[in-house]
Amino acid sequence: MPTTLPLPDKPSIAVLPFANMSGDPEQEYFADGMVEEIITALSRIRWLFVIARNSSLIYKGQAIDVKQVGRELGVRYVLEGSVRKAGGRVRINAQLIAALGGAHLWADHFDGSLEDVFALQDRVASNVAGVIEPELQAAETTRSVGRPTNDLTAYDLYLRAYAMVLSSDARIPEALCLMEQAIERDPRYGPALAWGAFCYMRRCQDGRSQDPETDSRKGTDLARRALQAAGDDPGTLVNAALALAYFGDDIGAMMALADRALVLNPSFARGWNISGALRWYAGQPEIAIEHAEAALRLSPRARIGVVYGLIGAAHFLARRFDEAVPKLLLAIEEDPTYPDQYRYLAACYAHMGRLDDARELVERLRTLTPVIVPPHLPLRNPEHRELFLSGLRLAAGGVA
Repeated sequence: MPTTLPLPDKPSIAVLPFANMSGDPEQEYFADGMVEEIITALSRIRWLFVIARNSSLIYKGQAIDVKQVGRELGVRYVLEGSVRKAGGRVRINAQLIAALGGAHLWADHFDGSLEDVFALQDRVASNVAGVIEPELQAAETTRSVGRPTNDLTAYDLYLRAYAMVLSSDARIPEALCLMEQAIERDPRYGPALAWGAFCYMRRCQDGRSQDPETDSRKGTDLARRALQAAGDDPGTLVNAALALAYFGDDIGAMMALADRALVLNPSFARGWNISGALRWYAGQPEIAIEHAEAALRLSPRARIGVVYGLIGAAHFLARRFDEAVPKLLLAIEEDPTYPDQYRYLAACYAHMGRLDDARELVERLRTLTPVIVPPHLPLRNPEHRELFLSGLRLAAGGVA
């Protein structure tokens, strides 16, 4: 039975997946990307609590009970709608519903050419904000904001890649290829640069890189270019900061970038999670857990594997092995393709004296990657590094 979440102390909204009315299942990524952009526009409004896309995406393809959604996500308002893309034209239908009583507060449709798609997204967000808080008239969404790209082909490539990164870690190589195509078309496309850096980081972290030194250099270059193009885009800031921290840049500076992103958008679930990961790198496990839990509140129905993996790893570094184990097991259950959580759980079991369990984890890890003990660790605290490495080496039977 899903948990009923309390309402925040400010207006709160969830944007549900928009129906793809294009008659082409291949256009699902476009409808999902439209929702992401509307969520981003709404998140610029500081007085509004916005549920992250990953949590609302679980309702995709379901018959929606708006009152149930309100209870499960802890929101007062729900936005739902549809997208039709055909012949170079786009139509967005949207309606705003009060989750508590089910009353329809507003409905409208927006038509334009594909070239106008960004303006249409902002118009949806501005209208929604105007209904929720008329006296503010959505001042922050109607202000001029720079678009990350004007190249619609680059945007389309980015949306396809973004959907792959979010769907499975196993699709990261494919996503990287598409991100690089988007960057080739628009070399200053900040989100694509930052996600490209993230993909290079994950390729090294997962032990799937054929040339870690070259991939590290490429990832660092993309992340630095992303920061030059980022402006005030919180997503670009945190993705670039995470990659640069992993590749060895100053951890304090990277945490400051994450803090800036969260000032820009306090409702940014991924921002809180990455901020937690940076604290994990920095040797601050308690703050890492606090920030990961903030991400879970903002995105309570998202894929939780990566968040629980972070919480489990932080408990491990704090030597709370009994608390780390269930979190890491949940992370592996949800995403069995991500090697790092196997490494931490194996090290945890080894330090608990559960060597049979530890070695079974290592055997499962070998089916994902030949790299059991990673050559590069982003952990800055020497004691934390030794705790992890000694446990993992013990689990791996003394492998250096």
